[in-house]
Amino acid sequence: MGSPGTGNTGGTGERVAVTDEAATLLGKLREQHGPLMFHQSGGCCDGSSPMCCPAGEFRIGDADVHLGDLDIGAPEQVPVWMSRVQYELWSHTHLTIDVVDGRGSGFSLEAPTGRRFFIRSRLMTDEETEQT
Repeated sequence: MGSPGTGNTGGTGERVAVTDEAATLLGKLREQHGPLMFHQSGGCCDGSSPMCCPAGEFRIGDADVHLGDLDIGAPEQVPVWMSRVQYELWSHTHLTIDVVDGRGSGFSLEAPTGRRFFIRSRLMTDEETEQT
């Protein structure tokens, strides 16, 4: 498992974090595609994979919850979204976006790299839940 990234490291009050290794891959993808965003898939097509796409390309609406933003060392942060229905089930969970070897989704930007984004999760403490 990678170590937490420099921006969102999963400390108190944060719902999302990124490992250094995932932040590095996101930086490379940003160079190719511009600003990025994530939407945490709810089980359709790719199980529950975090889907990375160019910012604004995935339509976000009232049915989605903004979990937080990842600092990858770019001028802008990478927002992370999840459907409200899925959030109701995961509301006490902290998510860390990591990267592992393997082919990602055809819908997610990392698919051609031979790597795929992967969610590592843990239950949030009562203190963390109160601060979010």
